[in-house]
Amino acid sequence: MDHPEPKEKSGNLSYSSFSSWFINRPVATVLMTCAIILLGIFAFPRLPVAPLPQADFPTIRISANLPGASPETMASAVATPLETEFTAIPGITEMTSSNSLGSTNITLQFELDKDIDTAAQEVQAAINSVSGRLPDDMPNSPTWRKVNPADSPVLILTVNDPYLPLTELSDLIEVNLARQLTQISGVGEANVFGVQRPAIRIAVQPDRLASYRLTMQDIRVALQEASVNRAKGSVPGESMVSTFETNDQIFSAEDYQNVIITYVNGTPIYVRDVAKVALGPQDIYSAAFPNGQR
Repeated sequence: MDHPEPKEKSGNLSYSSFSSWFINRPVATVLMTCAIILLGIFAFPRLPVAPLPQADFPTIRISANLPGASPETMASAVATPLETEFTAIPGITEMTSSNSLGSTNITLQFELDKDIDTAAQEVQAAINSVSGRLPDDMPNSPTWRKVNPADSPVLILTVNDPYLPLTELSDLIEVNLARQLTQISGVGEANVFGVQRPAIRIAVQPDRLASYRLTMQDIRVALQEASVNRAKGSVPGESMVSTFETNDQIFSAEDYQNVIITYVNGTPIYVRDVAKVALGPQDIYSAAFPNGQR
């Protein structure tokens, strides 16, 4: 009994007919190939390629300040307690820290599946827990912010003025220019580097300090008590209580010179008797100048 031969599947027939069209028309095939190549060459420069793709790494940076402290003091008294507390946070893949004069910066990088908001809460809890082991004279508690390591400046401005001291120029840039830039639509952050913030510098003379049997702590306490802003009292009335507030803050070098530290045999000992007071930069070891200009 004869059996009919099996027919080829329709899919094979379609593939064969598709390729045979190009085989039977070599000129059209070459022209079509050339057209595709030319189209690719024309479109390649116009492809939207991002040099830094948008990425959101779970990274948090912590900053702490202790004015006047050396980098070694910042590392031992500030960075070490913070790092010890941060090691208990789960999901940290990398922790780096840098210490400079009066400043500590710690960067925490977490696993990719770590929720950044949860990590921020854990970092804040760690800061609250370690606050009792940090120096008492820190002006503020350590602060943190979320960062993206892939971010880079899109515009760098250099400001220079040969007629203004760097302290005045730094204050002008931070107070006016940087704030105006952050108000521009689409600007996420504006950082200022190389500044010399103005400050009143008090250089204590150890020999004079010893002659009056005083210590650095005595001067610190006297200066803190001399420049305060707090309520001085209240007067009760029939229906309300009036509070008296005076601003005793001092801002000039001359006023700091006249601060009384203590009395010796009824004679006041002023700051000017044991130290030199002058207006100058907060950090004399840090500054930035464009193209070697000073």
